[in-house]
Amino acid sequence: MGDVDVVIVGAGAAGLSAAKSLRAAGRSFVVMEAMGRIGGRALTTDTDFGVPFDIGCAWLHAADRNPFYPEAQAAGWTLYHHDMALDHLYFGARRADAGDLDRMRAAEAAMAACLAADHGAEDRLAAVLADCHYLRASATFSGPMDFGADDDEISIADFLAAADLEPNYFTREGFGALIHRWGADVPVCLNTPVRRIRWDGPGVAVDTDQGTQAARAVIVTVSTGVLQFDGITFAPALPERHQEAIFDLPMGLLTKIPIAVSGTRLGLSPFDDLLMERHARHDLFFLCFPFDLNLMVGFVGGDFAWELEAAGPEASVDFARDRLIDLFGSDTRRHLGHGMMTRWGGERWMRGAYAAARPGKAQARAVLAEPVAGKIWFAGEALAGGLMQTAAGARLSGAAVAQAVSLCL
Repeated sequence: MGDVDVVIVGAGAAGLSAAKSLRAAGRSFVVMEAMGRIGGRALTTDTDFGVPFDIGCAWLHAADRNPFYPEAQAAGWTLYHHDMALDHLYFGARRADAGDLDRMRAAEAAMAACLAADHGAEDRLAAVLADCHYLRASATFSGPMDFGADDDEISIADFLAAADLEPNYFTREGFGALIHRWGADVPVCLNTPVRRIRWDGPGVAVDTDQGTQAARAVIVTVSTGVLQFDGITFAPALPERHQEAIFDLPMGLLTKIPIAVSGTRLGLSPFDDLLMERHARHDLFFLCFPFDLNLMVGFVGGDFAWELEAAGPEASVDFARDRLIDLFGSDTRRHLGHGMMTRWGGERWMRGAYAAARPGKAQARAVLAEPVAGKIWFAGEALAGGLMQTAAGARLSGAAVAQAVSLCL
């Protein structure tokens, strides 16, 4: 392997974006990807339901700042503005009435006001939540269904640093398919996991099963979950503060459980948002019939998502089906068809959905963003500023880091 300016580890949105930026700057690079495909946590398939389904990221968040949005328009993708407002709320199997919804909105406003005020010494979202099931319904979106973590595991400072993601768009052809289309012109060494990065010489040496690649610098775009599992080792070890930052940014989890529903719409409209609040945070959200497709897409997040992934696809699909039967009656069973479950927690090259800072550790993002000896740089959704946890943020992070590296070479 001939020497290059930069090795990029990972061919997700951040890695592909870094490659495009380096190419524009006239720098030489090699992209190394452990999996047999590009896209990272962006993946659209059509094998499960006969229509495009996003196994990974699905919403084009913050469309007014999202570089993927104009590309989706130019490609003729079918886009739908999804306001994310809650249309149906259940406490167990009891449907919330108008008074319940009013109290929930009031609780949501109270939570926002409390977060905006001085939250005291405990940097933990759960600290501002009253023992109130109306506020819990709002907190479910803020925590498990948004950050991928329960409210007792979320830093308030990190939560407030995340930007408002409106406007949100959903695409029928698949966000993953769009990202694969955008990244198709980047040369990538697939099935090439990086095992070790040595930085004790004048540059870096990146060890893989196919050999060693020398470079002047390396941009690491893999998830913090992979780094926590020592999927890549560093010789010498990373500075202690960088190691701590990696472990202070654990991966949250959002798991999808789509179910085919035919012959009925259950009194629901396309793109309705339905939330079922249950005991012990065993909450379940459904995106109903997107684009009028015969699909109810279930979502579980946080600790419960990890529990369901451990239980396996069959148990998870049964859980989602049974909850639909609880809500809409026993006759619903005959309308329910194939189901599946996404499993990002068990994916060895991901280890979760996206990173959320531990309480009291919001500064970990800034620490990990600092280059190590001018040779090792990190990029990705964990380091995407206000657009943290999004594919758009990962893309912008990759481009910004590549530009900084290029200037330093």
